[in-house]
Amino acid sequence: MTHPLSDRISSLPVSQTLAMAAKARELKGQGIDIISLSLGEPDFNTPDFIKDAAIEAINQDYNSYSPVDGYVELKEAICTKFKRDNDLVYQPNQIVVSTGAKQSIANVAQVLLNPGDEVLLPAPYWVSYSAIAILCEAKFIEIPSSIDDDFKITPAQLEAAITPKTKMVFFNSPNNPSGSIYSEKEYRALAAVLEKHPQIYILSDEIYEHINYGVKPFSFAAIENMFDRTITVNGLAKAFAMTGWRIGYLGAPQWIAKACTKMQGQITSGTNCIAQRAAITAVLAPVEKVQYMVDEFKTRRDLVLDLLGEIEGFKLNIPEGAFYVFPDISAFFGKTVHGMKIENANDFSLLLLEKANVATVTGDAFGAPNCIRMSYAASVVQLKEAIQRIKEAVS
Repeated sequence: MTHPLSDRISSLPVSQTLAMAAKARELKGQGIDIISLSLGEPDFNTPDFIKDAAIEAINQDYNSYSPVDGYVELKEAICTKFKRDNDLVYQPNQIVVSTGAKQSIANVAQVLLNPGDEVLLPAPYWVSYSAIAILCEAKFIEIPSSIDDDFKITPAQLEAAITPKTKMVFFNSPNNPSGSIYSEKEYRALAAVLEKHPQIYILSDEIYEHINYGVKPFSFAAIENMFDRTITVNGLAKAFAMTGWRIGYLGAPQWIAKACTKMQGQITSGTNCIAQRAAITAVLAPVEKVQYMVDEFKTRRDLVLDLLGEIEGFKLNIPEGAFYVFPDISAFFGKTVHGMKIENANDFSLLLLEKANVATVTGDAFGAPNCIRMSYAASVVQLKEAIQRIKEAVS
């Protein structure tokens, strides 16, 4: 029987990160000892000072619908954070709080893109960018990079990808899945190209901003001529271990923020009231209060790079942020391992799941078909065991 689903949902790909996580859970349910390195979720608990703020909000009887664009106190706190951390001056009417950075990005795409518009995605890119473009009936254009370029595009590549239909470009630094960080110099060189194309808007996804290892990220909107064309997206999920609290936000020109509020008002309305009150405390907290998580992630990163470096066929760079490694495993293509012919990254990721019982994500999902993504948001014991299993499976 054919079900009358819309063309919109039929054309939408399934999130590969969520699909691999579901497959890992299914195998675990069968009693198989799966180590999952597939999801981008900190394995820390939300800090107590944030939980205390939520409890206080409950006791203060915050239980009514919240403003669509967020409590004014939270928006003021976000303005303070933008000035403190990014040297960006926003007013509260330029801030919109959403149920996660993903909704913030989707709102922006929905209010700016028309069918047939083109969105440039420097690859590798987060899996939902392309799906969000598809939902807007826009066309996404990948700009490829490789591990030899530290997964960064050049100004010449950006210029070559621009057409009269180009409407937006998405930047993500620190990057998911590669962990790469664009320097101020690199961003300014890309901005010099975009200055010649005033019809293009820039979405800067900075959700991993605070998870960096000595290289401070630079906000694209801090480039003078780019501020009025840039939407800066951030959130609390990664740095504050608040994935389930669903708090994201954006800073944008007022007319874009107003349009995003209008869009959100017809879909979800305001974000969870208790999470918002707790978010005020999180956003205003000194970054040092979550530094212990970043320090632990760096320790794990160094461990993972050392252990993977011992496996022939894994080509690595040194990610400067986020909590992923993104090795190039194309050396295995064309080989047969444990009776499985490895033609691509999908095959290799499946091999690791079935033969090593380790869940990763194929690089195809991120526009980088020679790579796989491995999250090190897991315990040191799990990481050592997972990489030992991988080593044994491919040796």
